Amino acid sequence: MADHLNLKGFHHATLTVTDLKRSTEFYTGILGLNLLAELTPTRYLVGNDSVVFAISEPPDPEMAPAEDRFNENRVGLDHLSFAVESMAEMERSKRILTEAGVYCGEVKELSSLGFAVLAFRDPDNIQLELSAPLG
Repeated sequence: MADHLNLKGFHHATLTVTDLKRSTEFYTGILGLNLLAELTPTRYLVGNDSVVFAISEPPDPEMAPAEDRFNENRVGLDHLSFAVESMAEMERSKRILTEAGVYCGEVKELSSLGFAVLAFRDPDNIQLELSAPLG
């Protein structure tokens, strides 16, 4: 057998956004994450005790397509899924998102996998999801 990497877990991700201020307000205000650091004037670190990731303006603004929106059908990221502790917390979260004007799909139970998911979108159309254990 060939040598292979010995990964210890997922470390972090960076999401490219079109409006850093708007996205910071979404992730800190609606999702309740904290602004942990301003890494550069165009890249912020957000998170809490369980999750940390960066949001960033395009690294090369000259290469960014005008009026670009996220599309999970392109090569790259499909979605990010955040864990919540229970179905009750998922329902509470759905209510908070809906009251904030964030469109949410229906809660889908994936019985064979033992959890349910709720899909929604950030201001740049990046698909996000909540996952909760069933039962």
